[in-house]
Amino acid sequence: MSFDPLAPWYETLESIAFGDDLQRGRVACLAEIVTPQRALIVGEGNGRFLCELLRVQPGIEVDCIDDSRRMLQLAKQRIERELPERVECVRFLHQDITSWVAPEHHYDLLVTHFVLDCFPEGAVTGIIKKLAGAATDDANWLLADFCVPAKGVARLRARAWLAAMYLFFRLTARIPASELIDPTPFLQGEGFGLSRQHLFRNGILKSERWRRSATPCEACLL
Repeated sequence: MSFDPLAPWYETLESIAFGDDLQRGRVACLAEIVTPQRALIVGEGNGRFLCELLRVQPGIEVDCIDDSRRMLQLAKQRIERELPERVECVRFLHQDITSWVAPEHHYDLLVTHFVLDCFPEGAVTGIIKKLAGAATDDANWLLADFCVPAKGVARLRARAWLAAMYLFFRLTARIPASELIDPTPFLQGEGFGLSRQHLFRNGILKSERWRRSATPCEACLL
């Protein structure tokens, strides 16, 4: 799997397909977390969420993992351009998350935006278990991704969009997944509870905040 060929065009493609909704999903729960000290971002892409995280949480240290060298370069260039004083707060790690070995220190913020959908079920299970093992006991986990509404026209539209996107990304980025896997039971199995959910585009996009020892979820439809 490699997003290197798409990296220079990814933001344009995203804008054509979804406008600003994917970025809205990435940052929807950002204001709801309180002063995390160390974050792990998996599959950040070109750095749009990373910039917002650094603005909202000026004291945070970040490890940013991506298996696309070109995406990491774009993310670092964005930080150098928009927040040059914060470059030293971020470690850019060119790693495949499926083979990444977690460090000894732990993270109180985990971020997986539009990345788990690239993997089949077995890999999703392993990734979540690995990241949960690197999380603190009170960690927050931010997750933005696609989802399939339960019924109606929105469900049909979501299934059509997903079929087209999986075909496109299997051909261009060679992602191993062919269908969307719901990570909910795997997160719950690692002790995380859903604290907040935002839905966009009639329920086709979701932004979630998961937390260990979480309070019951408050869902809002935007």
